[in-house]
Amino acid sequence: MAPMHAIGIHAFWLWSAAVAGVALDYLLGEPRHAHPLVGFGRLAGWLERTFNRPDGRPGSRLLLGACGWCVLVLPPAIATQALVMALPLPLALLVHALLLYFTLGAQSLGAHVRPIAAALAAGDLPAARALTARIVSRDLDDADEAAVARAAVESTLENGNDAIFGALFWFAVAGGPGALAYRLANTLDAMWGYRTPRLLHFGRVAARADDVLNWLPARLTAISYALLGHSHDAFACWKTQARHWDSPNAGPVMAAGAGSLGVRLGGPARYHGHIEDRPPLGCGETAGDHHIIEAWRLVVRTQQAWLAFGAILPALTLASLL
Repeated sequence: MAPMHAIGIHAFWLWSAAVAGVALDYLLGEPRHAHPLVGFGRLAGWLERTFNRPDGRPGSRLLLGACGWCVLVLPPAIATQALVMALPLPLALLVHALLLYFTLGAQSLGAHVRPIAAALAAGDLPAARALTARIVSRDLDDADEAAVARAAVESTLENGNDAIFGALFWFAVAGGPGALAYRLANTLDAMWGYRTPRLLHFGRVAARADDVLNWLPARLTAISYALLGHSHDAFACWKTQARHWDSPNAGPVMAAGAGSLGVRLGGPARYHGHIEDRPPLGCGETAGDHHIIEAWRLVVRTQQAWLAFGAILPALTLASLL
């Protein structure tokens, strides 16, 4: 078989496994019992509490955090890679699909953000605050409707990259083990990657690793958001606003997403009792409940577009074999 045909056949099987993983996420949603990422998070929390001594020297805490990252991320990735290489193709594809299913969070994201929009639309601000607090780290006790809507839209756009498109990108690169390694690294960043006195040194490797792994997926996500909405505004916001954001990856994703939706995000937010005056993102309207739904729909359209784009090489290969 010609090398290009072999690549195309491999891409077809991998794309089929990706579709199966996305379908499982759509049909089953997040596992309600014994989710692997929940167990992983508990293990990561125990490891950090055990080895990240507040009285330790910065260099030692940095080294311990790096070792912890390697211990938690590399063995599962290596083990699952060995497994899929040892299995016959049908079983290997099943493992690829299951790994992608466990690393995707599309339906979980929708299940979290849609009720926020419904609560705001019904005028139930306390419920909207409580629901939004489940998916963001900022303080919302005295947030008004616009602040809650901004938080929900920002989380939807950013988590679209973190919980969906980053996993899909690394699945395309390295199959299920690649998606698993990415998701574990992203989870460690969410747990350890804060610039607090406790985590500044211990979590530095986790934060930098996530920056590297997410660099290209985030920009592909930003391009996708831009092309599937108000493209001119999205690219303009990305160009002028993203560089002012602290995160090198969240900036492009949220700036392009906000411009695509025609909504203004960013601005003041309270974290750990302190107000942070964050740079503005996007343009157009003040955030409201309908923007949360529009952001979720943008994420869904982007996922569909990625799957459609991923089918091009397999389709061309199969057509050439007919």
